[in-house]
Amino acid sequence: MKAFLIDRYKKGAALRLGEISAPELRENDVMIEVHAAGVNPLDTKIRDGEFKLILPYSLPLVLGNEVAGIVVRVGANVRRFKPGDAVYARPAQDRIGTFAEYIAIDEADVAIKPNNLTMEEAASIPLVALTAWQVLVERANLQKGQKVLIHAGSGGVGTIAIQLAKHLGAYVATTTSTANIALVKSLGADVVVDYKKDDFEKVLQGYDVVLNSLGKDTLEKSLTVLKPGGKLISISGPPDPDFARQNGSGWLLQQVMRLLSGGIRRKSKRRGISYSFLFMTANGGQLGQITSLIETGVIRPIVDRVFPFEKTNEALDYVETGRAKGKVVVTVK
Repeated sequence: MKAFLIDRYKKGAALRLGEISAPELRENDVMIEVHAAGVNPLDTKIRDGEFKLILPYSLPLVLGNEVAGIVVRVGANVRRFKPGDAVYARPAQDRIGTFAEYIAIDEADVAIKPNNLTMEEAASIPLVALTAWQVLVERANLQKGQKVLIHAGSGGVGTIAIQLAKHLGAYVATTTSTANIALVKSLGADVVVDYKKDDFEKVLQGYDVVLNSLGKDTLEKSLTVLKPGGKLISISGPPDPDFARQNGSGWLLQQVMRLLSGGIRRKSKRRGISYSFLFMTANGGQLGQITSLIETGVIRPIVDRVFPFEKTNEALDYVETGRAKGKVVVTVK
């Protein structure tokens, strides 16, 4: 089968289009013929080697973290899916590889595709929607009437997180550029801070939760927005000791992450705020709940551009510009 691979970690390097063997089908797996694959900043970070300490892949590696397609075979123990089912998924972090013609994924990580979405739209959902769900529902336990700040509201995670937070009954603020104000308002944002004109930390106060997907400066400024007892949850780092333990990292790596996050954890503690890092995990059950929200119109995907499979490198380049509104997708079949 055809697949886009990396042979070594290198910042900004092009992926290699090559012919490789189809993946092994395990007893609990479904084999999916890939119709479309979502493209994410995570893909570029893995390619650049930013996660090689916490995600020790063997190379060469097929990239790609989101998929929509058709089940073509199932393992001996699979009961929830059958050949012909239209599905979507975020594969487990140790079994990525959606920039390919086929991928094998554990059935526990797969869900039936929403019936009102195209394959391209469906492929834009799993990673970002699961991230939003695991931050807002699981980690933050966001309640009706609470105030949440979602940074980068026009990005992949932001566009879904705004809609989910509104569904949960929260009051939603977001940051974006002038060009995307109308988009984030259409998704339900109550307050929009144009970062080109205003400093969010001077405009917002008394928030219960911040979802951070940006850099260190934004992370630290977010502390001033939160009230005591608030939660600062970052999906862009720095990783904390709790994450290191959950990830099964050894003692040395746990100490490295303790050091990396020491500054923000101390500053948070002084303000009575909890800091945590979240690296989303595959979960077909949660994705099934997200499907229900999509089919009832609560959440809609925002797809900026769709590239043909052979232009996967161009799709990655476009994601790296940081200008995409919502998601970028490649069509494989």
